[in-house]
Amino acid sequence: MPAFIHTLRTATGPHACTQELTRDQIKRWTPDPRQRRLIHAIYQRSGIQTRHSVCPDFLPHTTPTLFHSDTHGTLLPPSTAARNRIYAHWSKKIAVELAHSLLSDSPGFSPQDVTHIIFASCTGFTNPGPDYHIVRELGLPHTTQRYTLGFMGCYAAFPALRMAEQFCAADPNAVVLVLCLELCTLHLQVHDHPDSILAHSLFADGAAAALVSSRTPPANRPALRLDSFSSALLPAGEADMAWEIGDHGFNIVLSSYVPDLLAAHIAPLLTSLLSRHNTHPDNIALWAVHPGGRAILDKIERALALPPNALHASRSILRDYGNMSSATILFVLKLLLDSPHPAPAPLCAMAFGPGLTIETALMQRIGPAAPEPPALLQAPPIQS
Repeated sequence: MPAFIHTLRTATGPHACTQELTRDQIKRWTPDPRQRRLIHAIYQRSGIQTRHSVCPDFLPHTTPTLFHSDTHGTLLPPSTAARNRIYAHWSKKIAVELAHSLLSDSPGFSPQDVTHIIFASCTGFTNPGPDYHIVRELGLPHTTQRYTLGFMGCYAAFPALRMAEQFCAADPNAVVLVLCLELCTLHLQVHDHPDSILAHSLFADGAAAALVSSRTPPANRPALRLDSFSSALLPAGEADMAWEIGDHGFNIVLSSYVPDLLAAHIAPLLTSLLSRHNTHPDNIALWAVHPGGRAILDKIERALALPPNALHASRSILRDYGNMSSATILFVLKLLLDSPHPAPAPLCAMAFGPGLTIETALMQRIGPAAPEPPALLQAPPIQS
C-alpha cells in the first residue's frame, strides 16, 4: 500500500527583506571597499528578490536583536550561544503554529491520529525540541513517536519523507507529521572569502510541514503519492559543501564549483533511477529541484535537457524565499501541488547537500488540478 503526502503547509519568519536591502546592510557591516564590491556583484547574480528572517536586523531603522555594530559600524560577531538562544525561541513558535495549520487543513485527520513526528533541522539545537512542544501544545497522544534528523542540510526532507513512508509501510494506521525548519540567517558571518559571501547571499529562514499516511486521499483534493527514493554520493565534492559548528555561529562552505559538479553527474544518476522504474526523463511531467542557487538550477536544466519552464516552481521559490535549506524542497512541492496541473502527473524531486549528497524521489501527483492560483506565494509569516 503506497504512502501519500496529503497536505503541505509552509511558513516563514516575520521579517521580509528584499535582496537589495540585505545586500546594502551587509555592505555597511563590511569595512573593506573591495569586499563591498564583491558582495554587490554576488548578490546581484543571486536570482533572489526576497528573503525572510526571524531577526529584523537586515531592515533599516530597526533595533538589532542579534547583529550589533561597534561605533564604526563594523559587525560584532554574535556567539554561537546567542544565535542558538534565538533558534530555541523561534523554532518552538514556528513549529507549533505550522503543525497546527497543517492539521487544521487536513480533512479527516485530527491531532489524536498522529502516530509519529519527524523533525529535521540543521541550524540549531534545543531539547526538549519543537517536536516535544507540538505534542504538548496541540494535544497529540503522549505515545507519539518522535524522531529528529539533525545537521543533514538541504537534502534532509528526503530522508524524512522516506522514513515516513517506511513507518506507513510497517503500520497501515500510521499518520506521520514531517516538519523541516531552518533559521539560516542566524548564522550570518561577514568574511572576505567569496564562498562565504556566496553562501550568505542565498540562505533564509523558513519551515514546511507534510502530513503522510497510507490512507486513500479524498478524490476532491490533490495529493502526492510517494513511489521511490534514491541516494547517491559525489565524494569529489566533499570539501565543496560542508557545515560545521564554530564559535561565532555555524560555518558553511559552499563552493562555486558545486553547480559544475552536479551538472557532470546528475544525468547518469537520474537515468539509473528512472530506468529501475521503466521510465525516462521525457516521461516526467513535473520537476521539483532544490533551488540551492540560480547557477545550480541553470546547470541542472541544461544537463538534463529539460524543456523551457520545467523548473519554474524551483525558480519561483528561489526568487520569493531564497534557499531555506531542508524546508525549500517542500515549498517547491507545495507550489506544484497547488498549481493547475492535470493528474495523474509523474514528478521527480531532488536535493543536494554536504558530502556532496544527492537525494532523489519519484512521486505521482494525483487528484484534481487546483482551480485557484497557488496559495504558496502568500505563505504566512509567523508573527513575533
